Amino acid sequence: MMTQTESEYKQVIALCKDVFEKKTKDYGTAWRILRLPSITDQLFIKAQRIRSIQEKGAQKIDEDIKNEFIGIINYSIIAIIQESLSVDAPLEIPVEDLMPKYEAVAEETLQLLINKNHDYGEAWRDMRISSITDIILMKLYRVKQIEDNQGKTLMSEPVKANYQDMINYAVFCLIKLDEIN
Repeated sequence: MMTQTESEYKQVIALCKDVFEKKTKDYGTAWRILRLPSITDQLFIKAQRIRSIQEKGAQKIDEDIKNEFIGIINYSIIAIIQESLSVDAPLEIPVEDLMPKYEAVAEETLQLLINKNHDYGEAWRDMRISSITDIILMKLYRVKQIEDNQGKTLMSEPVKANYQDMINYAVFCLIKLDEIN
């Protein structure tokens, strides 16, 4: 039987997947040209904008922070897909070949969420969205440091685990934002 969190996760991912698929049809896989640090910086821009809007209490660009959280999810999935592709993989990937990769990343990340929720007892439900935003930014700083160290760590999680955590934290924020509205 599916838990409330699994159901909510799947609803959020369905929305993100729809956006991703439509943008892929519009733009193709232009993101394939990006190196992982560039994708990380794109994620950083989105998270920083969310934090800036949270701190200022206002925004001048008419784009909801929900769209930024969707962007964090989709760019994190892009990063995981990009990392998994061989260096000689084509720049253009047909949407029908790409969507199963998207779904596989989303499913693997859901399983991570289920396991962590078991251990942490869904503590995220009692967290503030602003705190979750800060954690996403912290994860981005960690990823940047790992990238600057050419992927070498002494005892830290690999970059992929941080991208997966960012997906799950952004999903939590979208769930919480829906509860507010």
